[in-house]
Formats: sequence, structure tokens, C-alpha cells
Amino acid sequence: MEWQNRPLEKMYPVVFFDALRVKIRDEGTVKNKAVYLALGIQRDGTKDVLGLWIQQSEGAKFWLAVMNELKHRGLEDVLVAVIDGLKGFPEAIRAVFPQAQIQTCIVHLIRNSLSFCNWKERQPVARELKRIYNAETAEVAAKRLEEFADSPWGRKLPAIVASWRRVWEQVIPFFDYPLEIRKIIYTTNAIKSLHMQLRKVLKNRGHFPSDEAATKLIYLALRNITKKWKNPPITWKVAATQFAIRFGQRFFAEEI
Repeated sequence: MEWQNRPLEKMYPVVFFDALRVKIRDEGTVKNKAVYLALGIQRDGTKDVLGLWIQQSEGAKFWLAVMNELKHRGLEDVLVAVIDGLKGFPEAIRAVFPQAQIQTCIVHLIRNSLSFCNWKERQPVARELKRIYNAETAEVAAKRLEEFADSPWGRKLPAIVASWRRVWEQVIPFFDYPLEIRKIIYTTNAIKSLHMQLRKVLKNRGHFPSDEAATKLIYLALRNITKKWKNPPITWKVAATQFAIRFGQRFFAEEI
């Protein structure tokens, strides 16, 4: 598909990687397959879907192929890659874009944490977790995570503590950023609203006869959705200034 092979910008300040589950017939049975999307924020703050991939192989091998494809299409640098804690993914990104800062998507982490709770527990637990990700520094956040671990909630739901500790190295970059950048990398609203619009298109489909059929329909839906994307967020100017200070020449790669 021409769109999937088009040249990309040299640098994207932020790229979100996220999955959508789609039913596709494969070798005679209907499988629940992951369709991965890469949503890039360009230097002017506008959004662009860089590509879509249906997972064919396990973990790191699949991700390495995706990263190499992006590189072959002209992408040289990603300042911040926001991912959802998938196994083998940080290693694959670093192998191709060694300077990229890898950030676990906080929204995914919270959603995953709350899946361990029953309905009544969700609100109070979410409140406690908010104290962690709203911390001023990584040190304060680590202290609050330990406080949560020692609290009645932490003792009752140790799986939540384990899930945060497991990806802590990819949680803490977040605390180094000023508020303007935190808001952009924390909130996956951009990718969540994209998924909602795609689900509206997909929900009456049942299942797809093949990977190709799924790719084609999702691409057509994306083309219609992205036509409406014109303006960067209001806060982008302030965030761009912070990116320029923090990443220096890497932020201005296109102009060099």
C-alpha cells in the first residue's frame, strides 16, 4: 500500500504506539489479532498516523521489523516513544533509535492496575495511584509507590504494585519533564479518540476474511478521520519551547 510506504519526517517529538483488537480469519479460524498504530506528533504539533501493522510474530522480532520499516521510510529520530509496557518493545526501539526516551503510557498502566480491582475498589485505588503519577519528582513518586505498597490497598492488591515496579524504569522519565510536556505524553487522548472512531467503523463488521481486508478498511477509515486533523493543541507552543530547551538540536533536525 502506497500510504504505508510513504516517506516520513526525519524527527517526531512524540510517537504513541498502541493496539486495536480486530477479529480476522486466519487458517480457517477467527483470531483476535492486534493491529498496531503509530501516531506521531510532528514538530509543529499536528498529528500524523505513521502506519499500521497486524502482528504476525512474537514480541521483539515483530517490533524490530516495525522500527526498521519506519527507519527505511526516513525516520531518523524519536524524542519520546510512548508505549504500553509490551514485552521486548523498549529493546526494539533502542536498537533502531538509540536516543529515544521510552515512556510507559501512564493511562495504560492505570487501566491495567484497575483491572485487578472490583468495581467498588476502583475509585479509591485510582485516587491513591494519582498521588504517585502526580508527584513532583521521581524520588517522591518512588516513595509514594512504597507507601501504597505498605498500605491496606497495596497489601490487598499486590499485583498492582508488581505491575508498576516491573516497568518503573519506563515510568520515571515522565517526572523529568515540565508540566507542558507531561500533559502531552501522559494523555493518550489523541490515540484513544482515534481508536473510538475506528471502533465505530469496525463494530458492525463481525470479522474480516483476511489481514489484507482488515488493513484496507482501517486505512480507509484512517484517511477519513485524519482529514479533519488540522490544528495543533493550544498548549503546543509552550510544549515546543520546552522540547527545544530539553532536546536542543535534535528538536530542530529538519532545519539542520
